[in-house]
Amino acid sequence: MAKVLCVLYDDPTDGYPKSYARDDLPEIDHYPGGQSTPTPQGIDFTPGHLLGSVSGELGLRHFLESRGHTLVVTSDKDAADSVFDQELADADIVISQPFWPAYLTAERIAKAKNLKLAITAGIGSDHVDLDAAIARGITVAEVTYCNSISVAEHVVMMTLSLVRNYLPSHQVVLDGGWNIADCVARSYDLEGMQVGTVAAGRIGLAVLRRLAPFDVGLHYTDRHRLPAAVEQELGLTWHESAAEMVPHCDVVTINAPLHPETEGLFGDELLATMKRGAYLINTARARITDPEAIDRALRSGQLAGYAGDVWYPQPASADHPWRTMPHHGMTPHISGTSLSAQARYAAGTREILESFLSGSPLREEYRIVDKGALAGAGAHSYSVSAG
Repeated sequence: MAKVLCVLYDDPTDGYPKSYARDDLPEIDHYPGGQSTPTPQGIDFTPGHLLGSVSGELGLRHFLESRGHTLVVTSDKDAADSVFDQELADADIVISQPFWPAYLTAERIAKAKNLKLAITAGIGSDHVDLDAAIARGITVAEVTYCNSISVAEHVVMMTLSLVRNYLPSHQVVLDGGWNIADCVARSYDLEGMQVGTVAAGRIGLAVLRRLAPFDVGLHYTDRHRLPAAVEQELGLTWHESAAEMVPHCDVVTINAPLHPETEGLFGDELLATMKRGAYLINTARARITDPEAIDRALRSGQLAGYAGDVWYPQPASADHPWRTMPHHGMTPHISGTSLSAQARYAAGTREILESFLSGSPLREEYRIVDKGALAGAGAHSYSVSAG
């Protein structure tokens, strides 16, 4: 029997919800391109309920315990003597969310002698040391595509919020004011601007599709060029690199995975090549940017705004520079954990567990590391250190 260690974020400050704003969710059975949504043998939760917090347990307790497995759920993951570290020693399976990542470092993996499977309940497995997982033969899996559209919607929201100066204008209302000039002094139309995405995978392409009706110019860079038919359909301009693309853009959105080629990409040097007054949106990973460089660019006016949903480490410290820098629209990594997305990634986590515990192969698109190598979605999105 397996011990499953699940790390989830804390419950709401006023307790686990007894009711919800909506009674149901739209039924979605496939993603753009045809991939089906998760298809577990069953679920033990109500779609639309809060599943990603400790009390929600991703709806897994009955499923696992009824089959003789052990489930440990905690939010305590960062201190040296955390519950996560204490329970990791004999855990067979670890489940974590990108929004509240339990960092599976090489040191932690070395101590987890029984660990066979690391599941990301969501997308983005960079909180797992993939080199160490490969060396140990640990399977790494994630629920590919489960919240890609959720994140794409968040990117569009952040783009409009920055360009239209929405958040400061809303604050005027909250503060009891009515000075229209203060609100519009930094407000522009998105129409006619040039918008570029760093990476045009599931999220990046979804962003491009959603922004096309705003009559903007669309640009992208990706190591996998899109089909010519898609470029023509959306009127896309392809660039060989981010360095080539960003000087042409009024808005840049980062939708790339974190790997050695993207880490630290948006530092002082690249930011200096952007248009003065450009906007930068980052719902990918914080370490693709240099936090201090972003702060400097906002204070100097090189960037007109920065909206991000990702921090490092997570949760961010109270004195993180991104909390106090000007003209920002930061959120605490919520883009991919809407209640709609939670229903999909909870179902996908169960689907992965059903397959793994029964000895059946995982879906190709869920595999990140398998049999000592990058596999499936991992082979497409990630790279590992040489040697």
